[in-house]
Amino acid sequence: MLKGTKNYLSLIKFSHTIFAMPFALIGFFLAIHKGYAMPLNGMLMKLALVLACMVFARSAAMAFNRYLDRAIDAKNPRTAIREIPAGIISSNEALMFTIVMALLFVLTTLFINRVCFFLSPIALFIILFYSYTKRFTPLCHLVLGLGLSLAPIGAWLAVSGKFAFLPLILSIVVICWVSGFDIIYSLQDEEFDRKNNLRSIPAWLGKSCALWVSRGLHFIGFSGVIVFGWLGNMEWLYWIGALVFFGMLIYQHSIVNPNNLKRVNIAFMTANGIASFIFAVFTIADLYL
Repeated sequence: MLKGTKNYLSLIKFSHTIFAMPFALIGFFLAIHKGYAMPLNGMLMKLALVLACMVFARSAAMAFNRYLDRAIDAKNPRTAIREIPAGIISSNEALMFTIVMALLFVLTTLFINRVCFFLSPIALFIILFYSYTKRFTPLCHLVLGLGLSLAPIGAWLAVSGKFAFLPLILSIVVICWVSGFDIIYSLQDEEFDRKNNLRSIPAWLGKSCALWVSRGLHFIGFSGVIVFGWLGNMEWLYWIGALVFFGMLIYQHSIVNPNNLKRVNIAFMTANGIASFIFAVFTIADLYL
């Protein structure tokens, strides 16, 4: 049982939840701070539901991606060790897992509010559709960013039930940030993608130009962080978190270059994990201290 659970957690790269989860927490507590307060027990229950939605949605998206890409992964030496091509989890098991996670996501939104419930199929479509995009557009990185950007606006809607401009800026930050670091990660597969007619920014433009696109997206993303702080009347704790976030963006670009991809995983996992976590901690602290 424990081994089976570990295999599924590996299938969906559960540790990567740290990328979007902190931004969902920012959206959640921002909504409460902006006037949508609730009793403590109600807040904790809604927070648990939001976190559950995050886990279910992301698990469905990752499992579906592994299911759809199983033949591609089997041909790529870097990904051939993944659970489906390695025979650890069957393709049917992965598909069933996807369906269960998707149903749990929709069911959970029903207990949050009507807005989240009615929008849940749209959210599911976006995060599942991403898995198809590398087959026909190099803009697949932006679609991945769009999927993760639903975290802060979704958490805001869970509390408020209404759209607002401020959390939308946060979602734009996530789109640019995620798209940028996904381009860096995909540098590893530039040659494989080109040979197998798969679309990505590195396969389309080459490694050097792809890195410049990533830098541009991260510049736009950090500009969004500044706009969010200004419009949200954030104070000094927020700006410390913003500086750490900016520092981690600079760091990941400083350790990756077209001729040396050995530190891509450090840039992808470590730098971005620290960036999102620290930024969320200081942003939420700024709201309430």
